[in-house]
Amino acid sequence: METISPDIQAQENKPAGTKTMKAVQIHEYGGIDKLMYEDAAVPVPAPDEVLIRVHAAGVNPVDWKIRQGHMATQAKHKLPLILGWDVAGTVVQLGSLVTTYNEGDRVFARLDIMRNGAYAEYTVAKVCEVAHAPNIPLNISAGVPLASQTAWSGLFEIGSLNPDQKILIHGASGGVGIFALQLAKLAGAYVIGTTSNENVDFIKSLGADEVIDYKNEDFSKIVKNADMVFDTIGGETQAKSWQVIKKGGILVSTLQVDEKAAAKHEVIAKTFMVVSNGARLQEIGKLIDKGTLRVVIDREFSLEEVKQAHQYSETGKARGKIILRVYTPRPE
Repeated sequence: METISPDIQAQENKPAGTKTMKAVQIHEYGGIDKLMYEDAAVPVPAPDEVLIRVHAAGVNPVDWKIRQGHMATQAKHKLPLILGWDVAGTVVQLGSLVTTYNEGDRVFARLDIMRNGAYAEYTVAKVCEVAHAPNIPLNISAGVPLASQTAWSGLFEIGSLNPDQKILIHGASGGVGIFALQLAKLAGAYVIGTTSNENVDFIKSLGADEVIDYKNEDFSKIVKNADMVFDTIGGETQAKSWQVIKKGGILVSTLQVDEKAAAKHEVIAKTFMVVSNGARLQEIGKLIDKGTLRVVIDREFSLEEVKQAHQYSETGKARGKIILRVYTPRPE
């Protein structure tokens, strides 16, 4: 059982509208110097929301892409903006319509990317986005929501992966790739993953049937008649993927797809952006509790070290997830 520190308790005892918290915001788009660790107002939950005391937030590539302004035209964010939309923490206040959670519940969620995120001591989440956290430390749970749901949605809701199908997963040691590999194996598929040489044994340990070192091997000369390619890389990797898919097969990507190339090779091409779903996330949490789905954390940083976290994420070399620690309860 956690003991609430006096400073946190003092904040939670203040009347609505007077509470402040530490948060990381951007007031304009740009480099890591735009990340401002500063005071912000504690949000007040709407009727269908819960207020979460953030224990940890996940760092994802979309965080720094938004910070850099790459999504400024299609995603009209209101500035200043609190970044980071993967969260794990405890519920401290319920909206008036919420009946499925109680204060003190351990939860995790993928927040609506168009709203303020979780690089903060507190955040709000729609109840439909939230799930009870698995029985692992909350700092690890924070690495689950986006990557796991992207993998699940791409494989099954978009790609309709079936048992005994052959799938090629690009970037198998990345945040999404690690979950996609494991979920595809749990579903009974034959899984081939691409990664760099230093991660080959690691990917094998997750259950891959074949592992291709993309730096020294050409996957397009090795893989034949795949039912599905799961692509989070794009570019030349996607361009070379069409030829490894059987006619009628599918390429699912989190990036833009070349529909002309797909038609030429008589395969289906679909791109998607995952929409968070608490029920889906709850099923993923149950797999984690059963021990059949591993969560891999590469590095953890404090909230004040957010600039270093973004720098590391931008290298593209993370094996698994990057975490920002926000609040650690004191032992009783």
